[in-house]
Amino acid sequence: MTPGFLALSNRTCRTRIVTFLTETRCPRRVDNDSMQVRRFVACVFAAPVFAASFHIYVANSDDNKISVIDPATDKVVDNIPVSPNPHGIVASPDGSRFYVSSESKDVLDVLDRKTSTIVRRVPLGTRPNNVAITTDGRRVYVCIRGESWVDIVDTKSLEKIKSVPVGKGPHNIYRTPDGEHMIATSMDDKKLTVISVRTEEPEFAIPVGGVPRPLAIDADSEGSIRRLFVQLSNLHGFAVVDYASRKVADKILLPDAPPGARPLIPATFSHGIGIAPDRKTLWVTSLLANSVSVFSLPGLQRITTISVGRGPDWLTFTPDGKRCYVSNAGSNTVSAIDTVELKELTKIPVGKVPKRLIAAD
Repeated sequence: MTPGFLALSNRTCRTRIVTFLTETRCPRRVDNDSMQVRRFVACVFAAPVFAASFHIYVANSDDNKISVIDPATDKVVDNIPVSPNPHGIVASPDGSRFYVSSESKDVLDVLDRKTSTIVRRVPLGTRPNNVAITTDGRRVYVCIRGESWVDIVDTKSLEKIKSVPVGKGPHNIYRTPDGEHMIATSMDDKKLTVISVRTEEPEFAIPVGGVPRPLAIDADSEGSIRRLFVQLSNLHGFAVVDYASRKVADKILLPDAPPGARPLIPATFSHGIGIAPDRKTLWVTSLLANSVSVFSLPGLQRITTISVGRGPDWLTFTPDGKRCYVSNAGSNTVSAIDTVELKELTKIPVGKVPKRLIAAD
């Protein structure tokens, strides 16, 4: 193997191997032909390169660190120091930074990913919760749970530049697939607020008939939203919101929990929901049953239910969709699930009370 090959970055190496494998299929056997040998070597080394190109980053909400999981080994390979009680975490589009909200210190940590050091703590309102970033990386939106607005941070000046009213108790915020809007949940006012990224002002609200928790966005390949799947307090399942009419169209229930089951978080029966990268399945956690249920899309027929650790709170997928990682807030672990075999592979010990987690390269 030449020094030039060894000097390639993960991303460059990954691109070249993908191109090579697209043009030459992996052989079923290896003979003396040099081309077959080269194909075999590419196949052998492809998996580690892909696995090494991204990691799972876990915000431990009762700790002061982000745990880093390598999907190739399903082990923690690093812990990144942050301000106490990290809540939300998002990566910048160029991969140079993480932005991490601290719920107890009322700041947004700006983390340099090369050095794993905090370069700035941006002051925010009371109890910053989940975060989202614009597609161009110029703005970070932060739900301010103790207030009634979303703070907007300019990523060049690293200062809060604006607060957008969204209703009392903002909790989670999501960028729409087309990048044109942010959707913020208001727990106390039982609604969603859709914010224009262009004007940085609210455009409209969607009442959901209950206290909104996490949600997932069902969009077509062009990014046009069809439905929102919204988890609500005291609902063991999720509401289906028709985005065009801005109304709740249905409610889907999870399988019955064991008799006498109590959720880790009061009134929170289901917290953690996501759509797989191929958009064929919806994954929904149950804090009552300590499980994850998988539903078909678009039909929302339950395929299976998989047991995980205590208090599954959030989930994310690897970019190829072959793994789903679920944070178990009550057992200080993350479950790694094989999405093809639909089974838990292992529980990975992390920090205290893991909640939000993301996949990033």
